Amino acid sequence: MENKELELGFQKILEGNKSWIEFVKNDTSGRFEQLAKGQSPEILWIGCADSRVPANEIVGSKPGEVFVHRNIANMCVHSDMSMLSVLDYAVNVLKVKHIVVAGHYGCGGVAASLSRKQYGVIDNWLCHIKDVYRLHANEIDGITDHEEKVNRLIELNVKEQVFNLCTTSIVQNAWKNNQPLAVHGMVIDIGSGKLQDLDNTFTSNEALGKVFAFQ
Repeated sequence: MENKELELGFQKILEGNKSWIEFVKNDTSGRFEQLAKGQSPEILWIGCADSRVPANEIVGSKPGEVFVHRNIANMCVHSDMSMLSVLDYAVNVLKVKHIVVAGHYGCGGVAASLSRKQYGVIDNWLCHIKDVYRLHANEIDGITDHEEKVNRLIELNVKEQVFNLCTTSIVQNAWKNNQPLAVHGMVIDIGSGKLQDLDNTFTSNEALGKVFAFQ
């Protein structure tokens, strides 16, 4: 590489991997040998792509215990084949028991959705968050402090994405087949590390409304 800074960054990646190899080699629990044979996580984590909110560390789990999908602002969009493919594999193959939709306070994607500024191709993705704002505009507009406004939309967005997830045929068919599956909405406080439960858990389609709940 001609760029020295890029070269140093690349070497840091390789050195980090060497440290990880040593850690794996010196581990005596046998968990890595077991992981090499397959995975059986109980949790699917759908979170934000933000580098400050790594799923495993936040819930104190080990490699192999959390199946993860991340995108800008932890969205569950019905036409997103990447998210749906992860969901289908997690629910129907891995048989996860819990799905956590995790937002985080101070989310840049949610903050950007409250702006009229153009950011590029991401504007099309942010339209999904703007739709959440549209549903709750009276409440959001009634908040004068900008940070509080953003954080409230973050909470409402998580709840909306939980609902979107529960209305997928994947989740509803799991419930129809009596597969134990709970979907939870949570928000991370990055400063404290706390994972805040939004009291937004679904274990069946009974609370979704008649036009959303499949028979």
